Amino acid sequence: MTRQPRPSKNTKKKSKGPQKKVGKTMLKDNQKRTESSRKWLLRQLNDPYVTKAQQLGYRSRAAFKLLEIDAKYHFLKVGITVIDLGAAPGGWTQVAAQKLKVGASKGNAAGSHLIAVDLSDMTPLKDVTMFTADFTEQSTIQAILKDVATKSAGGVDVILSDMAAPASGMTDVDHIRIMNLVEAAYEFACLVLKPGGTFVAKVLQGGTEATLLTRLKKSFAKVNHFKPPASRKDSAEVYVVAQGFRGSPGK
Repeated sequence: MTRQPRPSKNTKKKSKGPQKKVGKTMLKDNQKRTESSRKWLLRQLNDPYVTKAQQLGYRSRAAFKLLEIDAKYHFLKVGITVIDLGAAPGGWTQVAAQKLKVGASKGNAAGSHLIAVDLSDMTPLKDVTMFTADFTEQSTIQAILKDVATKSAGGVDVILSDMAAPASGMTDVDHIRIMNLVEAAYEFACLVLKPGGTFVAKVLQGGTEATLLTRLKKSFAKVNHFKPPASRKDSAEVYVVAQGFRGSPGK
């Protein structure tokens, strides 16, 4: 029988390549990944909210932000009409649907109505009305108002907005972009909200939100800022919760 030569003591084991570790999850370096994409992936893999969202069937970790906001301010109730702007992929819509018990045939839940609006296609949710459209377009506004008039006797109770523009990497630019979206959502809310309604939207701290805050205080009885625990600590995002709609300023 031929004896196989023994490996030299100086022979090194083949390297598997450098690895980076965050929390419990390690990620092999991949030269095709950019540093920013590597950091994002590691953060996702080690984020308990991401894991919990997957376990509970939520489409995004953002679902927990709305759960935490509503736990403090209690604006999502059965029998009301809610519009979720920039809804895709649908985490907030899922939470709203659960809170409103949309599709229920008994009690006040029978009057619950939920509308989701986004430029991107979104996987349908049972008993949720969806518009793949730009909510700032007049044709979209008219279509939504027609749907509300048909299905919601009392009008719109809550407007939700967790919208964010694609990140540019420049803080000032990103701040202006998201504030433009929030301003548009506020204008939409002034068109469709009924007296006493609620407006909830994501903003970024950075200076220009003061202008929006001034307008909100003229339109709503109570205006608060809240950073839910599910918001990452290093994020500049906070949520404005405006309740008790009194009408658009000047009207």
